[in-house]
Amino acid sequence: MLKNALRHYLLAVQFFTRVPVTGRLAAWVGYSPALLRASSGHFPGVGWLVGLLALGVYAAVYQTLGGGPLAGAVAAALSTAATLLMTGGFHEDGLADVADGLGGAYTAERALEIMKDSRIGAFGAMALVLALLTKLALLAQLSGHGLLAAVVALAGAHPLSRLWPLLTIRALPHVGDSATSKSKPLADRIAGRALATAALWALPPLLLVVWLLGAGVAAAALLGSAAGAGWMHWRFVRRLQGFTGDCLGASQQLAELGFYLGAAVALARQAAA
Repeated sequence: MLKNALRHYLLAVQFFTRVPVTGRLAAWVGYSPALLRASSGHFPGVGWLVGLLALGVYAAVYQTLGGGPLAGAVAAALSTAATLLMTGGFHEDGLADVADGLGGAYTAERALEIMKDSRIGAFGAMALVLALLTKLALLAQLSGHGLLAAVVALAGAHPLSRLWPLLTIRALPHVGDSATSKSKPLADRIAGRALATAALWALPPLLLVVWLLGAGVAAAALLGSAAGAGWMHWRFVRRLQGFTGDCLGASQQLAELGFYLGAAVALARQAAA
């Protein structure tokens, strides 16, 4: 069982990051649509790797610059750059494509056609810039409550934000191009066991937020993350009547931003009390 779990986890890492899983290791991991579906429960576990990289870079830059608001802003920029290098901007690309599709079309068919276009349009560019600026601003705001607040938020946001898209996969049909979509193997209903595995991956970082920042901050961050993903899910139901791989990336991005926003609001209220 542990051997299969490791294979599934490494496949998730291979699918969602640029961490090298190659050669004999890749041959041992293998690939099939069934294996990719089985690996879905480990998607939040990939968030552990991304979150650890983000908080490590953030802490190193912040402390090297001596702390303070400007150090927090620089640390936010460089830690975000590090995560983009690790993931290849996989989820950000999905957000841009979804923004172009939903912003530039009135029908589901036309929206899906636009989303398949690799070129970025005006709506995608605006969404991507605003998302990145919001992320940097929120992380800098969190650092105003101390380095611990920012790095713990990073540790919690990345795993949890990768849990919510699995609920979209379970609830909605896949409406992308079956012949070319990398997410098509996930279209079959995700098993409850995989969802339980994903929840187990997401739970320890959330408990870390409870322990170090307080239950109120954790609850606000959880609600903010759920709200971001839930809003995207509602848009997919209303506009597309289903999901594509790009939709999953967009959900992750909004869930991550919602986590930071919820934590920042809760900490600001605590400081003002």
